[in-house]
Amino acid sequence: MAAKGSYLPHYDCGTIILNVSAATFTKAQKRWRVAYVAICSYRVLLSLSKQNVVRQKASSATLFHPHFAVEIQPAISYHHNDVDIPKPHSPYHDLPDIDPTKLTKMVKERDEAGFRGFGGVEGVAAALLVDPQHGILGNEDDICRRRDKFGSNTYPKPPPKGLLYFVVDAFKDTTILILLACAALSLGFGIKEHGPSEGWYEGGSIFVAVFLVISVSALSNLRQERQFDKLSKISNNIKVDVARGGRRQKISIFDIVVGDVVFLNIGDQIPADGLFLEGHSMQVDESSMTGESDHVEVDRERNPFLFSGSKVADGYARMLVTSVGMNTAWGEMMSSISRNTNERTPLQARLDKLTSSIGKVGLTVAFLVLVVLLIRYFMGETKDDYGNKEYNGRKTEINDILNSVVNIVAAAVTIIVVAIPEGLPLAVTLTLAYSMKRMMADQAMVRKLSACETMGSATIICTDKTGTLTKNQMKVTKFWLGQDDMEEIPSNSISPCILELFRQGVGLNTTGSVYRPASGAVFEFSGSPTEKAILSWAVHELGMDVERLKQTYSILHVETFNSEKKRSGVSIRKNADKTIHVHWKGAAEMVLQMCSNYYETNGTMKSMDEDARNQFEKIIQGMAASSLRCIALAYKQISEVNEDRETNKKLNENELTLLGIVGLKDPCRPGVKQAVEICKSAGVEIKMITGDNVFTAKAIAAECGILGPDDSEHKGAVVEGVEFRNYTHEERMEKVNKIRVMARSSPFDKLLMVQCLKQKGEVVAVTGDGTNDAPALKEADIGLSMGIQGTEVAKESSDIVILDDNFTSVATVLRWGRCVYNNIQKFIQFQLTVNVAALVINFVAAVSAGEVPLTAVQMLWVNLIMDTLGALALATDRPTNELMQRAPVGRTEPLITNIMWRNLLAQALYQIAVLLTLQFKGEKIFNVGEKVNDTLIFNTFVLCQVFNEFNARKLEKQNVFQGIHKNKLFLAIIGFTIVLQVVMVEFLKKFADTENLSGLQWALCIAIAAVSWPIGWIVKFIPVSDKPFLGYLNRAGQALGRILHRTQLSFSSLGRGSGKRGEALT
Repeated sequence: MAAKGSYLPHYDCGTIILNVSAATFTKAQKRWRVAYVAICSYRVLLSLSKQNVVRQKASSATLFHPHFAVEIQPAISYHHNDVDIPKPHSPYHDLPDIDPTKLTKMVKERDEAGFRGFGGVEGVAAALLVDPQHGILGNEDDICRRRDKFGSNTYPKPPPKGLLYFVVDAFKDTTILILLACAALSLGFGIKEHGPSEGWYEGGSIFVAVFLVISVSALSNLRQERQFDKLSKISNNIKVDVARGGRRQKISIFDIVVGDVVFLNIGDQIPADGLFLEGHSMQVDESSMTGESDHVEVDRERNPFLFSGSKVADGYARMLVTSVGMNTAWGEMMSSISRNTNERTPLQARLDKLTSSIGKVGLTVAFLVLVVLLIRYFMGETKDDYGNKEYNGRKTEINDILNSVVNIVAAAVTIIVVAIPEGLPLAVTLTLAYSMKRMMADQAMVRKLSACETMGSATIICTDKTGTLTKNQMKVTKFWLGQDDMEEIPSNSISPCILELFRQGVGLNTTGSVYRPASGAVFEFSGSPTEKAILSWAVHELGMDVERLKQTYSILHVETFNSEKKRSGVSIRKNADKTIHVHWKGAAEMVLQMCSNYYETNGTMKSMDEDARNQFEKIIQGMAASSLRCIALAYKQISEVNEDRETNKKLNENELTLLGIVGLKDPCRPGVKQAVEICKSAGVEIKMITGDNVFTAKAIAAECGILGPDDSEHKGAVVEGVEFRNYTHEERMEKVNKIRVMARSSPFDKLLMVQCLKQKGEVVAVTGDGTNDAPALKEADIGLSMGIQGTEVAKESSDIVILDDNFTSVATVLRWGRCVYNNIQKFIQFQLTVNVAALVINFVAAVSAGEVPLTAVQMLWVNLIMDTLGALALATDRPTNELMQRAPVGRTEPLITNIMWRNLLAQALYQIAVLLTLQFKGEKIFNVGEKVNDTLIFNTFVLCQVFNEFNARKLEKQNVFQGIHKNKLFLAIIGFTIVLQVVMVEFLKKFADTENLSGLQWALCIAIAAVSWPIGWIVKFIPVSDKPFLGYLNRAGQALGRILHRTQLSFSSLGRGSGKRGEALT
């Protein structure tokens, strides 16, 4: 007979007969051959019997008895816990003719009759050639065959948006459509007037300029769309635990195939449709599929059906995958859902309002310019290139009038194009896409765009301890049995009965597992870091054999670990004598409270009096003060058990016997203390919220720099969750800011703290990894889940996933959040400078001279520089250390600060003064013609923006060149802009309506533009008020309103007084 639990191979008669040696058969051999075929045929018939499916599996091992006189090629074998498991030949191992549709339908419709028709979960496993304990073979050939027959665990997504989509989207801009209409009219009139060879220049130039603006905008949007899609794929690539070839291993959710045995724990997302194999206390949240919020209990008998996309709410289990990908309801639903790329972040919403306000101003100015230019034209005050009046009443041809009006409208529309800062939303999109990509490299995956911005405003970070501040690499370094430190006492001196109880308590009360690939090879442990550390200690130090334990004992009931109770329990029955033990494992001081006895090394049981209990509490405190996590193990023998399922759900928790206490060391991560100090210097307070006891929490907090010497002495800096919970609301609000460490906290305590902090106006970031952390992660302004230890529920509730579970990465996210906000402010300052200068220059020139100094094409070129290229240059700066030396940006702080107003007004006033001087006096000063003067104005204006881009790099620092060599994209864009400007002026004269400039004139333009550097340097010495600049305007407006109101009242009272005097006279 095969060893219990071994993989039972499946053979078919044809394959084995083909593998028979070619030697001549004797009569006896022929008889055996016929007998063998008969036995195999009988086995096939037997497998068709529903009642004998389980028996068929057991009898299959007897079909190949050693006395069969058949020479069969030896099967390849692999090892599992020192047992040789035969591996079927690949020619034979074809999947049975099972209908995937029938299997899929059975699970989708919860068809219990169909389930029983298959022979239960064992029948389905047998039909899929799966060993429930060891899973599928897992070799490449086996996986490929299953994928070909049943499909892959993927689903087709709606096709991504292509370049054409974004081009069409760009054409939806009303101003672009008006410009195109003007370009078309201008092209038609030009060709009619000057012929095709000369007449196309002006209209064609506008067409080309508009095409450039649309192309660059569409390409930028396409690039960020692809970036978001790439990050979305990474986000969806969940890792799951499966058993393949007897070995537990992590694979991608997309690599799951039908037949896989999947391990499920609290917080996991169920990766495919399937059946419950075995487990305990399994409850599933199916709200994502059914909309019902109540948890569904899943077990082997009454409800074995598990659905893809659901979440494990409680318990643990192993499931058999029966349907994947599009054969699941989740796959069908997800294939029809496209990602929402139109998500508007809070900062984008604020920028939309700013854009709208500036656009209204631009529209007003453009309308005034249009009216002024039309009036001047029809009054005959404008002249053509030859000095003649453009409008001579009835003498002017209708085509000339229409052409002139179209040019005037085009100029006015172009002012709108330049005035409306379309680049602001583009700048936000670009900087978010860029920062998301860089943050991914820095171990942070952004799930919600708004988190990038909000993180820059964070004032408090509430962080977990284990795995975030510490390495999460647990190791048992202390072991107390009774009141004896076992560090110097060998394990063989422990009583055998005590050792056996320890092995039961560790090996059977666990969600982890032990795997040994081959005889003599190193053991492999899976599960949480705590489980792995205790399992490793029990195997190596106590000689625990998990397989022997599983064969010797049967598990009756399990209470899984949760962060409320901070312990897990199991009841087991010994198969030999039917004795029942209840084992508990968990937080030492909590388990200690449940104990009334304890064991000594020699196996003697002693009653736990007050002195003994105090001694154990001192032992726990001493271990905790050394930064050890203390886990206690206790048990109780029960004479009989109530078989009723309902009453059996509660394990006995009273009068337990303490077996021992282990201390696990989890060292602090390198760099954590420095990261904490950086956050503190940035004005961000760090609070540690942990489930560990108060002494361990204090020790770790002090080691990480969260708790300073002053805090340790200050009362209220360290509290326990129950204490915080029992405060009144007023006490919590008063004390919450003083708390640095909260120990023995529950997820509810964490949620309560977040709510209190938000009510006090703080911007709160919270880290979490468990399912129960989901409410706090959702409540916080920024939820940070852990990528390694975090459950899928926690990740879905968070805004950012910290991929390496490291607090240093949390500090990096804070830097990037501030960088995003800072980059957008730089671009706003740069763009508003251009907006103010362009609007004032065009308006003054139009009103006074009757013409605008820049043509439509030139204005579109300036628009391209400041919108797209400017956004690319300024939105891609990396974080600097100086960002972490400022206070956090408040919730209500204005987007345009007084510092920005000071900088942009200084530059705008200089540009207005210079360009208006060139407009009215340039021809006389430089002794040049009108065309050359207009080119000088255009060239100087563009170069002013190029030099001002450098000024915009630093809002407060005088040295704007610091770190410029690191931003190669900025330098490349500046170089590209200058080269294109040279081409526009010198080589595209007809397109851009320019004239060639001499070297001296180029030097003059550069010199004028370069003055913006010293101006930018000087104005940064001017102090600014903390009160918002626009606040002064609002107050001035309110004061003016009050004066007018009082004046009106005075006139009213004066009128009433005159009336009364008139009545008296009469």
